[in-house]
Amino acid sequence: MNVQRLLALITLATPMALHAQRPALSDTTRAYVSVDAPVIAITNVTVIDGTGAGPKADQTVIITNGRITAVGGAGNTTVPSGARVIDGAGHTLIPGLVGMHDHTFYTTAAGRRAQLNTSAPRLYLASGVTTVRTTGSISPYSEISLKDQVEKGKVPGPRMHISGPYLTGPDDVVERMHITTPEQARRVVNYWADEGATWFKVYTEISRENLRAITDAAHKRGVKVTGHLCSVGYKEAVEANIDALEHGLMANLEYVPGKQPDRCPGLDRNTYLKLDVNGADAQSTFKAMIAKGVAMTSTLAVYEISVPGRPPLDPRVIEAMSPDVQKEYMATRERLAGQATTNTASLGMLKKAMEYEVAFVKAGGLLAAGVDPTGNGGALPGYGDQRNYELLVEAGFQPGQAVQVMSANGAKVLGVDKDLGTVSVGKVADLVLVRGELARDPLAIRNVVTVFKGGVGYDSQKLIGSVKGLVGIR
Repeated sequence: MNVQRLLALITLATPMALHAQRPALSDTTRAYVSVDAPVIAITNVTVIDGTGAGPKADQTVIITNGRITAVGGAGNTTVPSGARVIDGAGHTLIPGLVGMHDHTFYTTAAGRRAQLNTSAPRLYLASGVTTVRTTGSISPYSEISLKDQVEKGKVPGPRMHISGPYLTGPDDVVERMHITTPEQARRVVNYWADEGATWFKVYTEISRENLRAITDAAHKRGVKVTGHLCSVGYKEAVEANIDALEHGLMANLEYVPGKQPDRCPGLDRNTYLKLDVNGADAQSTFKAMIAKGVAMTSTLAVYEISVPGRPPLDPRVIEAMSPDVQKEYMATRERLAGQATTNTASLGMLKKAMEYEVAFVKAGGLLAAGVDPTGNGGALPGYGDQRNYELLVEAGFQPGQAVQVMSANGAKVLGVDKDLGTVSVGKVADLVLVRGELARDPLAIRNVVTVFKGGVGYDSQKLIGSVKGLVGIR
């Protein structure tokens, strides 16, 4: 008897133990469930499994009590009697996406800031994002409560890893914690670790001394630290024992000529446009990060929205926005379009950021991805994650590599890769069924049909329909 079949039989023999791990779903949540059965077979489907491998056609995937119990060729994989069968012909199955910079708040260029505890979790789940790390919060208690509601099955949404408040230096933004001493840093970390934060995000004007105090305190609590930096360079952050770094090239200002320690310089576009990602400076950064296991998060979608004419207007994005947000966003697009002849450097910077991330991975770095639904309002929860896939392919990653960045790599950074991140026997069945051949058409990532979270299938279109006109409000 093969290992896959044996595991399937063991799982079938102990259904109560696994079902006990799943909460009862509220009527609100169950309204979006389209598939719920002890045994599910997805047949004749193309699988991109999240390991970095290319697509495999004509596969059958068996889900038993919420876990994957078989993956194999359609002719070699037996469909258990009584299974709920889903014909995956013409579809692609990928692991649930792991959004590594996926806020539950949202901003626009007009200064709007809104906590989206209704629309954000539904859009993430509908888009195939089954796990998020919030990576900086303007309302930590709101996110802690939302996480609890999702885990109890009261509301639909992804698995959540909560960050504490932004920890920065002497800037003027009211929603951030302004850390002025190491003592304060340690106190704030311990407070929010007690409240349930499992990550902290340091922000642009943090000092090296305070960053070190934050990482030391966090690591003593078993909590990790990432950063959107400016005053501190990436190599300095690695020396301070940071665990991850956000935004790739755009937030690493250590290449600015004459940068002063603990000072945030202006971005010198000429220097950055000329940066050789395979040269000594960039490779030195990569070497330092890789030696300490420091991951990088790609957020190409949030940078693209500052490039005139990009991304192409997506009707789904407009439909999700409230009327006022639609006006704000369209006004921003028109303003950027008017700058197209004088702002061509922004496209060059986007392309350079792509080169930087490809070079980091080629050097052996661990790259994950997230949308960061901030900026001018064009990068929405979930939809922006999908756009990241398209941009990673545009950057030069193969489809299998891009899926790996957005699934298995994020799971590894979060320390949940034993259970999540790949379409593999024994893993929790967080899966995304997409209409079309994703390896041939990157835009197929938008055609999500069913999102499985713990083996329960959610109807993507119903979730999307429930939040039309709500982004920017709730």
